[in-house]
Amino acid sequence: MKLATLFLGMFVMGSTELLVVGVLDLIASDLKVSIPAAGTLVTVYALGLALGGPILTALTIRLDKRTILATTLVLFVAGTAVAVFTTSYAVFLVARTLTGALQGLFIAAAFAAATAVVPAERAGRAMAVVISGTAVSGAIGVPLGTLAGQTLGWRGSFLAAGAFAAVALVATLAVIPSVPGTGAGAASQVRYALAPRVLALLALTFLVFSSVYATLTYIVPFLHTVTGVSGGVVSVFLLAYGVATAVGSYGGGRFADTDAARTLVVGTVGVAVCLLVLYFVGTVAVLVAVLLLAIGGFAMGMAPSLQYRVTSLAGPGGALAQSLPASAANVGIAFGSFAGGVAVGAFSVRTAVVAGLVIAVVAVPVAWASGFLTAPHAEGDTDEQLAADRRPDRVPGGGRPVASAREGTHAGR
Repeated sequence: MKLATLFLGMFVMGSTELLVVGVLDLIASDLKVSIPAAGTLVTVYALGLALGGPILTALTIRLDKRTILATTLVLFVAGTAVAVFTTSYAVFLVARTLTGALQGLFIAAAFAAATAVVPAERAGRAMAVVISGTAVSGAIGVPLGTLAGQTLGWRGSFLAAGAFAAVALVATLAVIPSVPGTGAGAASQVRYALAPRVLALLALTFLVFSSVYATLTYIVPFLHTVTGVSGGVVSVFLLAYGVATAVGSYGGGRFADTDAARTLVVGTVGVAVCLLVLYFVGTVAVLVAVLLLAIGGFAMGMAPSLQYRVTSLAGPGGALAQSLPASAANVGIAFGSFAGGVAVGAFSVRTAVVAGLVIAVVAVPVAWASGFLTAPHAEGDTDEQLAADRRPDRVPGGGRPVASAREGTHAGR
């Protein structure tokens, strides 16, 4: 129930983040702004998450994670309500920016809470449950939200999202236990959370999501002009990709627990090969569908391992580092969309795949090299402790099994 509750919170926030995409024309018409201006609502949300999430995480790092989760949901409901009732585009922009930052904070707290309620050897799978909430929101939540928007109006769809956030709040208060914050302040964690080894994994996260979204952003026009698919059939292709990301993000947790570094190498190679093949067989609908499934599975199958490795390599700065992969991913998505757009503008829709492939090829050696990075150790560690910390069952937070730091937290589950 604990992980299911965290999954629900991520699902609701992920659905709300992307809800604008499905009702963009309705919002533009209602608020009397252009379609590009309405699209800015997506951009500011992503920027709020990427920049505001780490800042809020740093400011609240000493607080109990249950308190953070509940407070974040309360404010998220309030921000969504502002979006529902405002008639001002400017106010809507501010509300979206703030709710994006709140989602970034929720993500970090959810990862901390998830790993605190499971045994050490299941930390990767716990992270995968949290991540899969966002993946499932893209596969199911957004299409349902879009349908609600077409039926109830865009305000009705946002009202429904706020109601589900309220349900997640009640569930959080009911089942999530107290998870004390770190004793150290953000200032003492920054040098660990932003150490070169951590930045290397964040760079890999950036590259992974850039490579995928350089292609995915333009997949609909690719399907139209290259594959020859149109109408409702396009939705089937997109649903296939969405389902693959959901399955990949959940299943990737087991790989993170087994060998996160190897998973990243296999995943980046898999994405690169799929994009290469997609370029050459883009006219064959069946093969395109299979490749979209594979890309979704490989890309999101890496997500738990990326989160696991970033937090682990941050060591004593793990609490602050929890929010950084989401920020790197969102910046990567923005850059990938930009790179794909440049390729399409200069050549054709098909070259968006080439842009993604080039970035994916760069990601492969970065993933391989990142496998040699090791987590820092606290001062005073003995030789025996250092040797033990090199075992693959070490978990995020730096060098000690989660269970030893919070013995008894998950007893009696």
